[in-house]
Amino acid sequence: MSTYTLGISAYYHDSAAALVRDGVVVAAAQQERFSRVRHDSAFPTDVIAYCLDHAGITLEELDAVVYYEDPRLKYGRVLSSFASAGPRGLRPFSAVLPEWLRWKRDVLKRVDAELMVMGRGTAPRAVASQHHRSHAASAFFPSPFENAAVLTIDGVGEWQTTTIWHGRGNSLELVNSVSYPHSVGMLYSAFTYYCGFKVDSGEYKLMGLAPYGEPRYADIIRRELVNIRPDGSYTLNMKYFEFHQGSRMVGRAFEELFGAPIRDAESELEQRHCDLAASVQVVTEEIVLGLARAAVEQTGERSLVMAGGVALNCVANGVLSRSGIVDELWIQPAAGDAGCALGAALDHAVPAHGRPHLADGGDGMSGALLGPSFSDGEIEKFLDENGYVFTTFSQDKLYDEVAGHLADGAVVGFFQGRMEYGPRALGARSIIGDPRDQSMQKRMNLKIKFRESFRPFAPAVLAEDAKDYFGLVGDSPYMLVVAEVADRIKTEASLNPGGPSRGLGSINEARSELPAITHVDLSARVQTVTERDNAPYARLLRAFKAATGCPVLVNTSFNVRGEPIVHTPEDAYRCFMRTGMDVLVLGSHVLHKDDQPPFAESVDWRDEIPLD
Repeated sequence: MSTYTLGISAYYHDSAAALVRDGVVVAAAQQERFSRVRHDSAFPTDVIAYCLDHAGITLEELDAVVYYEDPRLKYGRVLSSFASAGPRGLRPFSAVLPEWLRWKRDVLKRVDAELMVMGRGTAPRAVASQHHRSHAASAFFPSPFENAAVLTIDGVGEWQTTTIWHGRGNSLELVNSVSYPHSVGMLYSAFTYYCGFKVDSGEYKLMGLAPYGEPRYADIIRRELVNIRPDGSYTLNMKYFEFHQGSRMVGRAFEELFGAPIRDAESELEQRHCDLAASVQVVTEEIVLGLARAAVEQTGERSLVMAGGVALNCVANGVLSRSGIVDELWIQPAAGDAGCALGAALDHAVPAHGRPHLADGGDGMSGALLGPSFSDGEIEKFLDENGYVFTTFSQDKLYDEVAGHLADGAVVGFFQGRMEYGPRALGARSIIGDPRDQSMQKRMNLKIKFRESFRPFAPAVLAEDAKDYFGLVGDSPYMLVVAEVADRIKTEASLNPGGPSRGLGSINEARSELPAITHVDLSARVQTVTERDNAPYARLLRAFKAATGCPVLVNTSFNVRGEPIVHTPEDAYRCFMRTGMDVLVLGSHVLHKDDQPPFAESVDWRDEIPLD
């Protein structure tokens, strides 16, 4: 008889749930995809229902329900933080204390109550893991390594902000840690805030902005903000930060240090913001490399796995992969708090059931395709009921049809199979285009994603062709490693000393034969694709290669700015009609924009979706 464990992450941001059967991950998703609320922190009722339905079980058939962190430890840290802030912390403390006293200290009781009202049976009483242990378990237990060093880096869990673990077989042992308020995640988020982006969602914008700048402020950051020690540890100079006081990340002292006020959101970006982004990025990379060295030295392992929000910094990951510090690197695709739901479940299940995926020679994430899927019949019913116009193709014709549209310059919404778990679209819920088209980056940003023009797009490439196009070390199946484009596809100007311009406004200059995915520093955030990880996407790439000679596509998430990635065929159709996409592929069904009935909504969707 199978044994099921349910992991839950909730009530902070990116709520999620994951289901593990006998040590095997069978289902996982974020609540935001169902609720359509970006970074939704609500209890993941919809995801839990999906997980149960996918496995065909009730709550009564669960062996355990594991919450991703320890609320009592976290409450102690909250009290300590406000106490250390003195009078300045009184107002924010007064705002959050009632909620902690009312239910957050006893959040497990709330989890039990939420499960009970689902009407799907009586679940076991929820138990608590710890935040960084959940991160570590999410990184090590599904990894392809029997033994590994484990590095988790984020803003903060209960107390820990950085941890090193030793993963051996079915066990995890804590080796070392850094505690709050000293935090790489908080350091990066402080600059995110200072540059006018939203904390906990805008960090990837800061990372994308960094290549436009020079690290002119890196020495100031090292001298004034963070002390990086030779052993890999670090401390922040709290004189310049205010996040521990509960109201904002930085204030006047930070502004005086860098000579300007905090940028207003959506105001014009200046070159100094690019330089600030470049500076904190370089320092973050230095800290990550130091921590990786420490993890290797303290565990004796040359394979490294990572999780935590900072593990989503794919530029730092690329630097680490090329550093020679480790022989092998694997990063949990749901590295943020959503992935803690999976880690909490695995931490309970693996000691009893082991890690069955190791026998197959790959990782245990099923290509991160762990969310819901919709059959061709379900999709056809939806299309027919709404009078939408479509053509259905057999599998051997579908990919040639779509590749032809891409080769002709079409932007395609591609909706196939199970939805991705984690923040990256990996070919199941993706918007795709021809990377050879010099206008594609601008068109996708401004007419389809409706987002800032400086932001780059990622390439998906057949794994066997990746090294012909990118300077990768190993594979990058989850789009979590940045690499330089290969010299053979760079333009002549890019090969010259100094290269082309990298200032703001230069994004649309052609730097390689694949201008739509080549960032201003000649880099790309690469996804390598195999039949094993995602067969439909691999077949499309092969069809595009047969049609054009190019095994690479532009791949961006199927959503507009501020909206979660689409979940259902209805979500996909709505996004298709709201934007400048030309073709929509829903399973085996292909829709052309010009063939569709008039599309009108009672309100402007731009007013309904908050900017990220």
